[in-house]
Amino acid sequence: MENVIQSKSFRFALRVVKLCKFLQDTQKEFIMTKQLLRCGTSIGANVAESEHAQSKADFSSKLNIALKEAAETDYWLRLLHEAEILSDSEFQSIYTDCQEIERLLASIVKTTKK
Repeated sequence: MENVIQSKSFRFALRVVKLCKFLQDTQKEFIMTKQLLRCGTSIGANVAESEHAQSKADFSSKLNIALKEAAETDYWLRLLHEAEILSDSEFQSIYTDCQEIERLLASIVKTTKK
C-alpha cells in the first residue's frame, strides 16, 4: 500500500529542487532559494525518517519536525511570490501542494497524539 505522505513529500521535494535551480539560473536569487531548498527537502527527509522511528514518540517527533519545515516552506514561497521573484503561475501550483502537505501532516500529528 502506498504511503501517501511519503510519496507526496518526495515529489514535492523534487519540485522544490527544480524550482530552486530555476530561480538560481534565471533570477540569480541565492539566499532565499537556499532557505527554500533546505526546508522544502527536509519535509520528505523527516517523513522518511519517521518510517523507521524507534518509538511512537520518535515517530511523532519526526512528523512534528516535518510539519514545522512545511510551515517554513510555506513562508519562503509566499515571500518569494510577494517579492515578485516567483510569478503567480510559478507560485500557485507549488503553494497548493505545500498547503496540502501541511494539512496532511497536521492531521497525522493530531491523530498520533491520541
